[in-house]
Amino acid sequence: MHSRKLTFDNGRGDRLAAIVDQPVDDAPIAWALFAHCFTCSKNYKAPTHVSRALAREGIATLRFDFTGLGESEGEFSETSFSSNVDDLVAAADYMQRALGAPTLLIGHSLGGAAVIHAARRIESVRAVATIAAPSSTEHLAEMLSPARPELEARGEAEVTIAGRSFTIGKQFLDELEAVSMQEAVARLDRPLLIFHSPVDDIVGIDHASTIFRSARHPKSFVSLDTADHLLSDAGDSRYVAGIIAGWTRKYLDGTQEERKRASVDDNHVVAWTGAAGFRTEVLANGHGFVADEPESVGGTNAGPSPYELLSASLAACTSMTLRMYADRKQWPLETVEVRVEHRKMHCEDCANPEDRRSKIDRFTRSVRVEGELDEAQRQRLLEIADRCPVHRTLHSDVEVHTTLVE
Repeated sequence: MHSRKLTFDNGRGDRLAAIVDQPVDDAPIAWALFAHCFTCSKNYKAPTHVSRALAREGIATLRFDFTGLGESEGEFSETSFSSNVDDLVAAADYMQRALGAPTLLIGHSLGGAAVIHAARRIESVRAVATIAAPSSTEHLAEMLSPARPELEARGEAEVTIAGRSFTIGKQFLDELEAVSMQEAVARLDRPLLIFHSPVDDIVGIDHASTIFRSARHPKSFVSLDTADHLLSDAGDSRYVAGIIAGWTRKYLDGTQEERKRASVDDNHVVAWTGAAGFRTEVLANGHGFVADEPESVGGTNAGPSPYELLSASLAACTSMTLRMYADRKQWPLETVEVRVEHRKMHCEDCANPEDRRSKIDRFTRSVRVEGELDEAQRQRLLEIADRCPVHRTLHSDVEVHTTLVE
């Protein structure tokens, strides 16, 4: 996964700040548009973690700051719920022109209400997912109602929700009280996936029940167990992203499976490391995973290290080679287990053994085979282990040609 910043016009003269999270090979199977929660930003944990996890599933996501929030231009006090919906439509129009038309809308909290209202105005959208969305904007209107006297007198007021202070205009509250969420859900005409936590103390679980009852099929509900409203735990966000990626495959033209090539002849591996740390996103023949380093050397241990991946390559190739050989010979091999340990050892036979930098890489490999095999067959399999392609590569002359790409 890699990210880049950009801006687009909201249609009212303001530039809105956005971040695009893409698969490491820049070849997404689909594009998603993420709407953050009320007064939050694109940089909050939920949009960040969900978007990055979706990128590992092959789905690129644009997340942006609504007008007057985060790094976007404009005055938040002059916005309303309908202007948020307009921002989403403007973002989709920009994606259509410059990136790829969004086929998936994802909305968190009030952003979930916004994507439900925006979906019918964005022709390319084929599915919608909401996270902790309210079933009625009156819920938020009630939270803001103490500011009504000041709004009536001054036209704007400063309010505080969940510890965050901001200024709203009278039109914002007026519109919230007039918006019909249940009607918008009933008219959605798109597959809907609803995420909600039963312990959400900002938007209660009853809101999810109301949305589910109002929606037409196909519709699905996923309980987020102990997650809080903001999905503060990265694990909850990754769980949401994984479910979304699997659910949307039914509604998208391409799938992650189609990115995996049948032949190894055109195979390639892409690795991407960000601005800090060693965590690296890897895409190998359409299979995405994370590599990292242990905490003892400055990593976060989010995935295997490069040398562990090399050991895994040797172990997997050995196991596959024995399977192939036994099948060809029609031997009763049931299972193969290969363990590999890698160490850098001081080289006693090197040209300059006195130099402490003279080391060799030693891979210690142990093989266990199960099945009704006689001793001759078992010994032959041990010999065949040394003939696996990766083993031969490690023992052969290897050339690595590197170019710097602009």
